[in-house]
Amino acid sequence: MLFPNVMKGLITIFVVGVLVESVSVKAQSVAGIVTDQFFNGIIGQSDPGCAGRNFYTRAAFLEALNSFPRFGTAVDTRREVAAFFAHVTHETGHFCYIEEIAGPSFPNSQYCDSTNTRFPCNPNRSYYGRGPIQLSWNFNYGPAGESIGFDGLNSPETVANDRVISFKTALWYWVNSVQPVLGQGFGATIRAINGAIECNGGNPATVQARINYYTQYCNQLGVDPGPNLSC
Repeated sequence: MLFPNVMKGLITIFVVGVLVESVSVKAQSVAGIVTDQFFNGIIGQSDPGCAGRNFYTRAAFLEALNSFPRFGTAVDTRREVAAFFAHVTHETGHFCYIEEIAGPSFPNSQYCDSTNTRFPCNPNRSYYGRGPIQLSWNFNYGPAGESIGFDGLNSPETVANDRVISFKTALWYWVNSVQPVLGQGFGATIRAINGAIECNGGNPATVQARINYYTQYCNQLGVDPGPNLSC
């Protein structure tokens, strides 16, 4: 016969064990979700001649991830991974593009907000989209550079030349501007990334494309997409 204190201890151990197991399942590592098969399944759909084919790698993503422990901690890790890579897939064309298409020649290509005195533009540099999330504008390049450790205002091209920094800029933008709204549904993440142009009927085709990628990856990872998919 077990004494009451012993029985209480065993019950406590059992309950704690169940809770730890539950937490460990929910907090499944990002690396365990973004497998070679998952990553290569995305990049493998791009054209073999794409510049991104020789630039974006799973190893670079995982190395960049070490600097952002907050990634994968919102709502459900698998759902967050699905959302992140849905946007990355759309922004880069399955990891095909490192820089915005026609970015250097696009009208107003400098993407300079001259009213932002905290992060003033270098008149000889352009801040068009680069990297997995297509980081744009001086007010993003400046703080991203300060946080990550590169000169975002004077050397924005670093985002297109250094694969680890490139992924770091995407993760930096994600944890600061997108992750906080992830609990509101995937639609809120679209709004956080390109809502001014795409949401409220601005470009329903691109919104649907993002949703399609998201639901595809959710199904692939075995997680419910949740509500509020559109913006």
